[in-house]
Amino acid sequence: MFMFMKSMSASVTSSASAHMPAPAGTVIVVMGVAGCGKSSLGQVIAACNDLPLLEGDDFHSAESRAKMANGIALTDEDRADWLTTLSAEVLARPAGVVLTCSALKRAYRERLRQAAPDARFVFMDITPAQARQRVLARAATHFFSASLVDSQFATLERPDDEHGVLRVDAEAPLDALGAQVSAWLAHPLSRTATTP
Repeated sequence: MFMFMKSMSASVTSSASAHMPAPAGTVIVVMGVAGCGKSSLGQVIAACNDLPLLEGDDFHSAESRAKMANGIALTDEDRADWLTTLSAEVLARPAGVVLTCSALKRAYRERLRQAAPDARFVFMDITPAQARQRVLARAATHFFSASLVDSQFATLERPDDEHGVLRVDAEAPLDALGAQVSAWLAHPLSRTATTP
């Protein structure tokens, strides 16, 4: 994956070790458009908090994968069963979990909140140009077509003013992002927080 390694660096592990794990039962959703780095940050958060990681992309149907590979954007109907499956997977892990999921629309996030009312969302904010560059760089290993990046931004309903959301700069170093999330998890839920 472009810029974000699938394995954590020693600096990430060292930085995170200074923080206490999130309370038992915590559900953390790492969200954002394609290419923002959800998988890489999700791995860091899961390791820091001793939680399992669920990759939302792994639960798309074969039909949805084929559509995206061919540059066809998913509809609300396409995502409905996917969100139902993800909600069930979250419910099956009462001890807590980290989920990577685009969660582009507020309705999608509310669907996940039905399964986990106190879920905390980490919104990875990125520009269209940056996202497109990253998606193109991973084209050989990921089914998502770079031609869909614009549709992701068109669909995105930013989670501004939603409860329990942290906005982070997707271009920030991974170890810094991990530390920011850990510090945020140590505080009670609040309206959308943001990083400097």
